[in-house]
Amino acid sequence: MADLSIPASGEHIHVRSHIGLEEHGFEEKRRVYWNLNPAEFYEHALRNNEGILTDAGALRVLTGQYTGRSPKDKYIVDEPEVHEDIWWGNNQAVTPEVFDRLYERLRHYLLEKELYVVDAFAGTDVKCRLPIRIISEAAYHGLFSWNMFVRPTREELAVHEPAFTVLAAPNLGAKPEEDGTRTPTFIGISFSRRMIIILGTLYSGEVKKGIFTVMNYLMPNLGIMPMHCSANIGPAGDTAVFFGLSGTGKTTLSADSSRTLIGDDEHGWSDDGIFNFEGGCYAKTIKLSAEKEPEIYATTQRFGTILENVPLDPRDRRPDFNDESLTENTRCSYPIDFIPNASETGLGGHPENIIFLTADAFGVLPPVSKLTPEQAMYHFISGYTAKVAGTERGVTEPSATFSACFGAPFMPLHPTVYAELLAEKIREHGSNVWLINTGWSGGPYGVGSRIDLPYTRRMIHAALEGELDKAEFVEEPFFGLHIPKAIQGVPSKVLNPRDTWADPAAYDAKARELAAMFRKNFEKFADRASEAVKNAGPKA
Repeated sequence: MADLSIPASGEHIHVRSHIGLEEHGFEEKRRVYWNLNPAEFYEHALRNNEGILTDAGALRVLTGQYTGRSPKDKYIVDEPEVHEDIWWGNNQAVTPEVFDRLYERLRHYLLEKELYVVDAFAGTDVKCRLPIRIISEAAYHGLFSWNMFVRPTREELAVHEPAFTVLAAPNLGAKPEEDGTRTPTFIGISFSRRMIIILGTLYSGEVKKGIFTVMNYLMPNLGIMPMHCSANIGPAGDTAVFFGLSGTGKTTLSADSSRTLIGDDEHGWSDDGIFNFEGGCYAKTIKLSAEKEPEIYATTQRFGTILENVPLDPRDRRPDFNDESLTENTRCSYPIDFIPNASETGLGGHPENIIFLTADAFGVLPPVSKLTPEQAMYHFISGYTAKVAGTERGVTEPSATFSACFGAPFMPLHPTVYAELLAEKIREHGSNVWLINTGWSGGPYGVGSRIDLPYTRRMIHAALEGELDKAEFVEEPFFGLHIPKAIQGVPSKVLNPRDTWADPAAYDAKARELAAMFRKNFEKFADRASEAVKNAGPKA
């Protein structure tokens, strides 16, 4: 009988870089698996009991204690080379001594383990992509990296030289009492060593967002604007980007079947245009259905897709996307070419339109408004959305959430650095910037109702297709936003939020309340913002 206890890795002709593991402090050994293909990663993951197969052939993985990122356990090494650059008000510092001690512990630990090595790129633009290497004790991390990053050709693999390396040991933890860490989980980034180490968490999002953080540090020095956004291209070749925090509709609204998807999460804006940082998608699956999001749902029924923390029916192993007993943060990871209308190159032109998405649960912001470059900087730095009652324990009414640059946990530099770079590119290329409220109208959450999705789509199409270029606008008095007076297919009353409230005086009071929250949040950025940007915020 054939020996089925060992994955058939010998059947794949592995291509590896001439840069070996000794560059990372490891001696070469037999139990290192280089650049496996998905079938081989499956074999290893199943052998290692890292996951099981679904009825349709996806790999389901449970990540254990951590079903999401651990931002309070993420650190940047405070080194002389980067000390003056890092936005320490947002990023936690760790000393080089702590990082070195944890690296040595990790290195000795991994010397005794099987290792999975993936060489790849961050960035689809060959002129400014970052060669990266992921080394983990988990085969699942290897498959995730295959899905999420840009895969080199065989010729590129042979000469691949990693400029940044991720070392992951999910089954090894830090020792808080000895190392001074908050918990046994530790995600540390050293820019001088060009290395990320991940301890004590299996959650693969740490690998993805660690590399994104690195790109956010490196790209501005090259004149490239790194962006936490989705991007697509219209039939006429026009590019659009969509910024937005969780729950604002970034993935849903950018996944337009009439437009080509460049990417759903992380992009750069160079002198040549937009390029995807990734080669895959990492989509939330809670409440996912074939009817509402058929393209994403279809990926969950394919070999090669990873389902994270998605419960399965024990009778037939069908995923239950409505079951949130493990976490609300259920996800799927798949190569972007699993999406039928995905771009083959991951490239686009300079964006003609930039969309800022917010879900305003106070019912104050207009469903669509046009921003000046200074207002764009202000709202980009603010990164506003709102949480609604019931989303978190103790939240009984809408609460404002501000995340600078629509992704503060991944921004090593001060928000004004990114905002000024964004404004420079907006001016250079004449991009329109729109603020789209996908939240509430007619009153706050609990009184009003959420803006109809078909109306939101119609407003976005009107912006992207140039219908609003000749529209007449009116300025509202609290935020200075410019609201179109009419859009075909949308009732005029919907466009001005004050007109949707039964009590206009109540709207005025709530608008003043939200404006004060904006001003209070912006105080921490005011010392580095220009007068023009500060004056672009809500009026006192």
